[in-house]
Amino acid sequence: MAKPKPEASDRTRARALIDSTLRTLEAEAGGIAALVAAVNDGLAQPITAALDLIRAARGRLIVTGMGKSGHVAHKIAATFASTGTPAFFVHPAEASHGDLGMITADDVIMALSWSGETAELKDLINYSRRFRIGLIAVTADADSTLAKSADVVLTLPQAREACPHNLAPTTSSLMQLALGDALAVALLESRGFTALKFRELHPGGRLGAKLTFVRDVMHTGNAIPLIALGESMADAIVEITAKGFGCVGITAPDGKLAGIITDGDLRRHMGPGLLAATVDQVMTKRPKTISSDQLLGETIELLNSSKITAVIVVDADAPVGIVHLHDLLRAGVA
Repeated sequence: MAKPKPEASDRTRARALIDSTLRTLEAEAGGIAALVAAVNDGLAQPITAALDLIRAARGRLIVTGMGKSGHVAHKIAATFASTGTPAFFVHPAEASHGDLGMITADDVIMALSWSGETAELKDLINYSRRFRIGLIAVTADADSTLAKSADVVLTLPQAREACPHNLAPTTSSLMQLALGDALAVALLESRGFTALKFRELHPGGRLGAKLTFVRDVMHTGNAIPLIALGESMADAIVEITAKGFGCVGITAPDGKLAGIITDGDLRRHMGPGLLAATVDQVMTKRPKTISSDQLLGETIELLNSSKITAVIVVDADAPVGIVHLHDLLRAGVA
């Protein structure tokens, strides 16, 4: 029997890997679909009760779990904390060796355990009952020790793991994480947590840069390329060249922005009479603008959608600055 060609063998192996990947994604998508169905079929009331418990807490949300549930709990705590709900993770095993002291009577505990029988959670559960600390259980077994001890039980629907042996936490971990995200976002929205509040908790990285105000990076004063209505195109070209933004704003007698002339406008009007024309004849009326109190994230969206590299900043329709794509690059947005 002839051996298969190496190319055919590689294609077969690659196809098998892709098929496995798709099976995993389909299994996990099935878990999310089951979770959505559960919310529409009885889980809504416990979710509301859990959110009310967290919102009413004078302290913090303590999220805990062991193993993969612990890793998920870490992320859920971080998401709550970053969206306006003070929260942190407590390792259940460490809790039994002194870290219970981190938890106060003003806090609420959210404990994750797929089986609801995680041994390491025992001391933490007992502590919550002794000091009447609110306890939210996230488990797939409503009859488990964790569920029976909790004030609110968020019962996850049963779902097969993506692991072919139905053992490695995969689908179950994703369902826990998705529910945690849903709770955090619902609380965020109910509290009216704005992008500006989000900025206070995310000053670093690209996310922090996107939440920076235009006024913090814009060029102002004499750096703004401006020329008045009625001026010649010869003077406009000098202004464009001198300021280096590839455009010039046209101002009306009242100081408001009347239009803009860009490098593109120059190319479109190129001809023997260009230098003798007035800016009124060449400018684009009602140009794209932004205000100084807008965020850089909105600015990069405007530049990308409009296919432009610079935009004039206006307050009360009067030009107060200009922002170039390079400014956004330096700020770390683009």
